[in-house]
Amino acid sequence: MKRKHWALPLAAAVALPLGLATTEAEAATPAPTPAPTACSYTPAVPADNFKGIPVFDPVKAAKPYHATLRTSQGAITFQALTDKAPCTTFSFRFLAEHSYFNRTHCHRLTTKGIYVLQCGDPTGTGSGGPGYSFPDENLTGATYPAGTVAMANAGPNTNGSQFFFVWKDTKLSPAYTPFGRVTAGLDVLQKIAAAGEDDQNNPGDGYPTLPVNIHQVRITNR
Repeated sequence: MKRKHWALPLAAAVALPLGLATTEAEAATPAPTPAPTACSYTPAVPADNFKGIPVFDPVKAAKPYHATLRTSQGAITFQALTDKAPCTTFSFRFLAEHSYFNRTHCHRLTTKGIYVLQCGDPTGTGSGGPGYSFPDENLTGATYPAGTVAMANAGPNTNGSQFFFVWKDTKLSPAYTPFGRVTAGLDVLQKIAAAGEDDQNNPGDGYPTLPVNIHQVRITNR
């Protein structure tokens, strides 16, 4: 399958490009304190493997959960930061519960400058999206140590379905919503990283040598 080549330098503050259409954030309604009920999901292109647009439910969004990705290289489990990124974790849960990530693969591994495995695109090209976008969250003071799960984007407030795992402590600008913490499977990510990638985008940035096929994403309330 043809995968889009990205001609961006690997630097500490490099953007994680998705090729998604940039959507401006909705104007915020003046309020003393922003509340989770302000979460909104705006129709956007592309709409690959479209499963609908979620309608935010603050009660369900507040419930803690773990997500387990059963991949061809082993299982990876993360705790969703529902208290810090309710819009993002609600969206991920919506997509997972609609089998959006099943039978997809992680299309990008970086091994120089930044250390991430990027997944969540059903087209496997780096340009796919779920048919909606939503605003950034949890960026104040955001850091990206090993085990972080965060959203990839094409600019401010362009979150969709693509996300990344940080497999080694990484310095990035606080521009990518952290929404999870790996609780099991960091060794799986490190095994994938150790096998390398094909440099198709830049040196140290390409398709993982070990194919990472996502068979299923299971949500567990806990």
